Order: sequence, then structure tokens, then C-alpha cells
Amino acid sequence: MKAQILELLRTSGEIVSGNLLCSRLGASRVAVWKHIQKLQELGYEIESGPKGYRLRSSPDSLYAWEFPGREDRMVYLDEVPSTMGLAKDLARKGCPAFTTVVAGRQTCGRGRLRREWRSEAGGLYFTVVLRPQVPVLWSSRVNFLAYLTLCSLLRNGYGVGAGVKWPNDILVEGRKLCGLLSEMECEAEEVTFITVGIGINVNNDVTGIEPPAVSLRDLLGRTVARAEILRRFLDAMEQGIAAEPWETVIDEWKKHSISLNRAVRIVTAKDDISGVAVGVDANGALLLRQADGTLATILHGDCFFQEAPPERGKSIQADECLKPKLRVSKPR
Repeated sequence: MKAQILELLRTSGEIVSGNLLCSRLGASRVAVWKHIQKLQELGYEIESGPKGYRLRSSPDSLYAWEFPGREDRMVYLDEVPSTMGLAKDLARKGCPAFTTVVAGRQTCGRGRLRREWRSEAGGLYFTVVLRPQVPVLWSSRVNFLAYLTLCSLLRNGYGVGAGVKWPNDILVEGRKLCGLLSEMECEAEEVTFITVGIGINVNNDVTGIEPPAVSLRDLLGRTVARAEILRRFLDAMEQGIAAEPWETVIDEWKKHSISLNRAVRIVTAKDDISGVAVGVDANGALLLRQADGTLATILHGDCFFQEAPPERGKSIQADECLKPKLRVSKPR
């Protein structure tokens, strides 16, 4: 009901009579008024008078009714330990694809390797449940599609120079704007579900965050509606999965990569490897050319830039990983 009321008021832009609202919604005047009163309490500036109602302004709200057509798949909480944990519980109980858990803030937000992700008010923190019909071997390509979708949205929709940094960050001018964390459950050789958790610095204060971070508000000099970003992302991601771009998504991701052709250091729980990031293979592993010329295939780890990119044209093709000098880092 709230979604319908807001849609009617926003579409009109003018005063909408109580009779028209009741007629369109099939509800009594009392019911309509109760919903409008609740919206006013939540920060929606709705002017009421003898002639009807007019929407003056809306808060930066992430309630389910801000996502018309998706209301039954949106779960919003002002505060939650982690959106990932709740989304996984829902996925295991059989929730539909694109069920999305959103939080105003997280008290135990997680980054990679169980690091804390600061989740202050004003940022956008959500986890979406995906159920792509892909083999387990291709699961990383779903993650790359999420990176690519979000990066393209930021570049084309908001005009920021976003680039993807292997394995799971989006940076602007060397500062972190977004982070992504995914977890998968499978049965036999097929993916059951993938939960993709995303944190975006939108209107939150990023002062003191290490490594250096930046927000959309800082970049654009204005506040940005978080619901608009999330609506655009979910729509684009749904269209992307429907197109089944699994054969091409890695190559498309590379076009926005800021990791390739750079001297990097990869740190895992047990290894510390340096070299030049020269490619990404078909399953998303980083190809690292070391000082002795050997090529390592890095399946996971934290990536740190060590110097400016070498000359363009020095990268190698992913199929070079089949050469005899290959050294493979196996998952632990």
C-alpha cells in the first residue's frame, strides 16, 4: 500500500485527492490516512489539506516499498549484525532468487578473510541471493558479473571513474569505494545459491578508514539516494544473469581492471608472493609473472599495488598458464 501511495504521489507531482487514492488503491480513507501518517513519521514530507495530498520530499529510505515490483523480495532492517548471515539463512529456507537483505548499518560487517567492514550510517550495505544455473566451476564468473555490473553502473550512471581491483574491490583514484564478498553453497556439481554481499560508501563518513576510502558524496559533492543505486543494480544484475554471459564476462571485466600490468604483492594466510599481474584466467584466478619468469596462478589472496603500471602491451595471454614453468597455488 505504501509503495502504491508513493508511486501515485510521485507520478503526479501535484495534489492528489483522497478520493482518487481510495479509488486507485481500493481502500478506505481511514486506511489511506494511516499509511500516509506512517510515511510522515518515517520522514516523508507529505503535505495534507482539504484538496488532498502532495509529496514534498522523501528521505534516503531503503524500505521495501521503495522498490516497486520487488517488495516481497526485499528485507530491510535499521541495524543487523551482517546482511550476509541473514541472507544465507533465507537462501537455505528456499527464498526466491534476488531476495535482498538491506541494512541501515551493520554491527559486524565482514570483508574478506573475516576482516571488519565499517558499516556506518549513510552507506549502502546489502546481500542479494542469486540462483544461477551454472556449474560450480563457473561460480566465480557470477562474482565477476556482479563486479562488472556495479562498476558500469557507477561509471555510466554517476560519472565516476570506477575501476575493478582483483579480487573484490572497486576503486576510484586509488581509493576504495566498494567491496564485494560472496559465498556459495552447492549440491553435486551445480550451484544451489550464491550470496553476494556488497558495501558501498555512499553518504557515510569515510574519514580514518584504511586503506584510503572515498564516498560517492565526496566524489559528487552531493548526497546520493541509496535506493536508486540499489534499484539500478538489481535491475541490471537480473538482466545480466538472464543473458547468460558466462563465456565473455571475464574479458569484459578486464576492460575495467586496474590490477593488470601492475607490480603487485599477493598475501594469503600462508604465502607472500610478488610479481606483475599479467592476466586473469577463465575462472577468475590472477596470473602473476614472478621475477624468475615463472607464472603463478593465484586463486585467492589480498592484492597490494607496489608501483605504477609498466608499459602498455607487456601483458600476456591467459593461455600462457599452460606453459611448463607454471606454478599453481592450490586452495587450502
